[in-house]
Amino acid sequence: MRENIKETVKVILANYLELNRNRKTPERFTILDAVYSINGHFTLDELSEKLVSEYNFPVSRATLYNTLKLFIELRLVIRHRLQSTTKYEACYDNNSHSHQVCTMCGQVTEIKSQELTEVINSLHTKRFRKDGYSLYIYGICSNCQAKMTRKAKLEEKKKLQKNKKEK
Repeated sequence: MRENIKETVKVILANYLELNRNRKTPERFTILDAVYSINGHFTLDELSEKLVSEYNFPVSRATLYNTLKLFIELRLVIRHRLQSTTKYEACYDNNSHSHQVCTMCGQVTEIKSQELTEVINSLHTKRFRKDGYSLYIYGICSNCQAKMTRKAKLEEKKKLQKNKKEK
């Protein structure tokens, strides 16, 4: 399934480049292949590392940025501007989805919710055709909640020990 999607997006890119008389560079196609081999969200740095380590294909940051900008225009990639970072995601086969974002550690996870999809699909919009959606739910992940609880318990314990010593 994933290989079929890779081939489809390569055809979309090739057709676009031909129609607009742009060059079909190896960088563009290698970056596209790398993007569609990543499961989930990634940063520019993570993509760069993947290109070097798995493809032995180093490219400049400017090339990565400009190529991703092209992919965004073609709706092959979606950009997520989160609190402290920008992440990207291959989106050809998944235009509509939701994310939960931890406001402490920045972890982003996808939410698969049929009910939410049905509600948004049934939503009537005035003079607007919906093509897809991205929803962000901000909160604190279970790992960060556990860290906060441990820290609070430790502080309470220290406070009790300090009170005992003072008496």
